Amino acid sequence: MADPSSYRPSPGQIPDSPGVYKFRDEHRRVIYVGKAKNLRQRVANYFQDLANLHPRTRTMVTTAASVEWTVVSTEVEALQLEYTWIKEFDPRFNVKYRDDKSYPYLAVTLNEEFPRVQVMRGAKKKGVRYFGPYGHAWAIRETVDLMLRVFPVRTCSAGVFKNAARTGRPCLLGYIDKCSAPCVGRVTPEEHRELAEDFCDFMAGRTGTYIRRLEKDMMQAAEEMEYERAARLRDDAEALKRAMEKSAVVLADATDADLIAVAEDELEAALQIFHVRGGRVRGQRGWVTDKVEAVDTSGLVEHALQQLYGEERGDAVPKEVLVPALPEDTEAVSQWLAERRGSQVSLRIPQRGDKKDLMATVQRNAQQALGLHKTKRASDLTTRSRALEEIAEALGLDTAPLRIECYDISHLQGDDVVASMVVFEDGLARKSEYRRFQIKGFEGQDDVRSMHEVIGRRFKRYLQEKERTGEWEEPQEPAPGATDPAPAAPGAPGPTPGVTPGVTGPVPAPVLTAASPADEIEPREDDGRPKRFAYPPQLVVVDGGQPQVAAAKRALDELGIDDIAVCGLAKRLEEVWLPDDDDPVVLPRSSEGLYLLQRVRDEAHRFAITYQRAKRAKRIRSSPLDEVAGLGETRKQALIKHFGSVKKLRQATIEEICEVPGIGRRTAESVAAALASTAPTAPAVNTATGEIMEEDDGGAS
Repeated sequence: MADPSSYRPSPGQIPDSPGVYKFRDEHRRVIYVGKAKNLRQRVANYFQDLANLHPRTRTMVTTAASVEWTVVSTEVEALQLEYTWIKEFDPRFNVKYRDDKSYPYLAVTLNEEFPRVQVMRGAKKKGVRYFGPYGHAWAIRETVDLMLRVFPVRTCSAGVFKNAARTGRPCLLGYIDKCSAPCVGRVTPEEHRELAEDFCDFMAGRTGTYIRRLEKDMMQAAEEMEYERAARLRDDAEALKRAMEKSAVVLADATDADLIAVAEDELEAALQIFHVRGGRVRGQRGWVTDKVEAVDTSGLVEHALQQLYGEERGDAVPKEVLVPALPEDTEAVSQWLAERRGSQVSLRIPQRGDKKDLMATVQRNAQQALGLHKTKRASDLTTRSRALEEIAEALGLDTAPLRIECYDISHLQGDDVVASMVVFEDGLARKSEYRRFQIKGFEGQDDVRSMHEVIGRRFKRYLQEKERTGEWEEPQEPAPGATDPAPAAPGAPGPTPGVTPGVTGPVPAPVLTAASPADEIEPREDDGRPKRFAYPPQLVVVDGGQPQVAAAKRALDELGIDDIAVCGLAKRLEEVWLPDDDDPVVLPRSSEGLYLLQRVRDEAHRFAITYQRAKRAKRIRSSPLDEVAGLGETRKQALIKHFGSVKKLRQATIEEICEVPGIGRRTAESVAAALASTAPTAPAVNTATGEIMEEDDGGAS
């Protein structure tokens, strides 16, 4: 536990202008990001008597080891920079909302030549128009089925579309007039795109135009005694009305608004968002969060607005945002929302009428969501805590192992030997910190030697990070064979233009002006991003028994690391092995600690075998052309397409190879040399049939 006074900056160092500040822990990891109108006043609040601080704030400042800040010109810039850094650094003490489920969207892929209507989940893609989110995928499919009568847009996958184009026969939807069948040329790409855009307009709330047009065409067809066409138009209009009825009118004035409600207690909060477009509820979603920082309702609302609209532009940000409490700096947040929409956005609390009544409905949904979440989460939190305590007790650890790393070796009969490292923090998988290794020190199968190499490489990098950041008080000689840390990746982001980086210390922060652009200031070596292998675990678990555990312990001893516990979990009897112990630790089969170790071990095995299979598949698919330096995938495909196969390419002269567009003489000579060095000594034979096999056009030899 750190003493905040040890890194407290003097008041004169901190500017009294708007800005964003970051707290870092002893490993230089950013643990909290905040913004302020007045940096001096806000940062000073964290360094008062610990007894006066909120318990969560007290935990944060005692976990931190330094504080630094960045000056900006306006509160809006501070809001944007705070959002960017929270997303970039993922600080553990900031409020982070997480969806309580994966919500489906109705998506129209306008980025394709023939747009497709489909159900999509996950991250949004550029060029795709989204509607929703919806509570259930079946609700989307029912709506789409009704609308395809009027807007027969393509809904098939790329494979089905290509197969129909190849055979000249549309799918079933094309025969029953629920698809305009662009795959067989019934409509042109322009006509199909117009249908897709009309579909989007209807889903966006512009419904009256299309229904009135259908009814007008129906009356005209009836007057002309085209009764079959009139009946079809009547059915189309009814289908659109039924699709509209699936989202009831809640606001009579055709309002476009998002309504956000918050339900909270001392530890957690739940948000519910209703998306209202054209006066109808078009989507609903819910978020939950742990209150890891001292934050009130207005703070929760501000964080929600950042996460909800941080990646959105244009109409995705509605004209009105109705909230239960206004953010602390309402004017700055409203301006930020207006910049993202491109026009004015009204951010307010509903006071009366239909909007207040609808907000009460959203609030009831939030209360129910919080109650349901706490019912599910209580057992999870209790179970994980009990599991970590059982592991600490069984292995004789001083504290519960909040960070566990597990290693596994995978190979196929000694070939493609790889290893995996998985990370669990607080009993949950931290997939962003998973790592994988290729065994480089030797050839063949030796799990014990492989484990020794992997543990040594991982923790050698850890020691290099400690030395680079100056955490060692006295310089130490690097371990034999150690290399210097890799330089920063090219293209790493430097300082943010228009802001003033500032850190605690005797040197004042440089100020960026028109005469000193950002790219003239040397970027900080440590930008706060998690480095590979930068954080040590409290426990290392290896997949295996006593030999693997001994190898891992020996690797740590050789590096002088004695504060990390090691154990192994053997598959046969699920025994836990400790270094230098002749007998294993046997945990009860009902033990939550054993169950957690099994999950960690199984995840490491899954990650390792996935990498090993991918590596083996890549090797099997390899081509002699892969050995030609500077020959990319596009030019390889051009060579194969021009000659038909690797065999025919091997028989070609350099002049013939030069005839391929994009292939110069030097490249042609390299291709010819590579193919000559890999020429087969004898033709391949199919052992089942005795047939002499030709080289395939993919280039495998």
